[in-house]
Amino acid sequence: MNSVIALLGDFAETERNEWLSQLRAAMPAEQIELFIELNPTQKALVEFAIVANPDPAQIAQLPNLVWAHSLWAGVEKIIANFGQGPLQIVRLTDPNLANLMAEACLAWTLYLHRAMPTYRRQQQTQTWQQLPYIAAQDRTIGLLGLGKLGTAVAQRLLANGFQVAGWSRTPKLLAGCDCYNGAAGLDQLLARSDIIIGLLPATPDTAGLLNRARLARLKPGASLINFGRGSLIEQDALLEALDSAQVGHAVLDVFDQEPLPKNHAYWHHARVTVLPHISAPTQPHSASAIVARHLADYRQSGQIPETVDLVRGY
Repeated sequence: MNSVIALLGDFAETERNEWLSQLRAAMPAEQIELFIELNPTQKALVEFAIVANPDPAQIAQLPNLVWAHSLWAGVEKIIANFGQGPLQIVRLTDPNLANLMAEACLAWTLYLHRAMPTYRRQQQTQTWQQLPYIAAQDRTIGLLGLGKLGTAVAQRLLANGFQVAGWSRTPKLLAGCDCYNGAAGLDQLLARSDIIIGLLPATPDTAGLLNRARLARLKPGASLINFGRGSLIEQDALLEALDSAQVGHAVLDVFDQEPLPKNHAYWHHARVTVLPHISAPTQPHSASAIVARHLADYRQSGQIPETVDLVRGY
């Protein structure tokens, strides 16, 4: 019998059906089936799976699985579930995702740059007060993360006249962007930035990176945008910094717990904008084409695309 490709993971039903339709359109010669509809014989034929935060118990029912392609760029939940096991994971690297992230970062940078939160508060109190204008070239945007997403964001911000600096785990060079690395470099970046944008993945090294001490190193009144992972920022420390106006405003799209609990302080804080994880949604059409290309290469060469480093977490 021919091999079977299993689609499994954390989907809403309509979302799952859309993915199945797009994947089948991108790979018409392949037999792609929902895991929940496979019989034991078919499960034994699965050597390749397409996944979105899959249930380990379901993966365990695929005895001949060689590798899995994640439909999300973030894979921390998969790593947490499977640890250092034999499953080889390929994460999604979609140029369209970088474009969407760059668009979102520009939009919310402009939101902060043009003092939209303040004007919103003024409307609520019927206050007519014009704030001084600050030109884009007089704002420094600090990026935490200079991978493919960070590079795209930097280029978009530079094209719109902002000064851009960036920090990464290892040294990077990026035209027009002042690049920092290491602990000392992070302190330098925080001290000079008017707006910090978090784009880092969730790893042991990035957990709590913006803690109480580092938030204190920000320019007083600097703002934050977090589009990476919620674990980047210590929540209690951020709330304290917001209450004291050390942080002027925080635009948060990612959280330790999602959906954000109804009783969370972020919902009602005047200096917080809560977003429901919408900064760069994966697009099934473009992502399916990437998965199809990777599988075609594997069919031809037997080589699995670059897999996730389970130690680094990405």
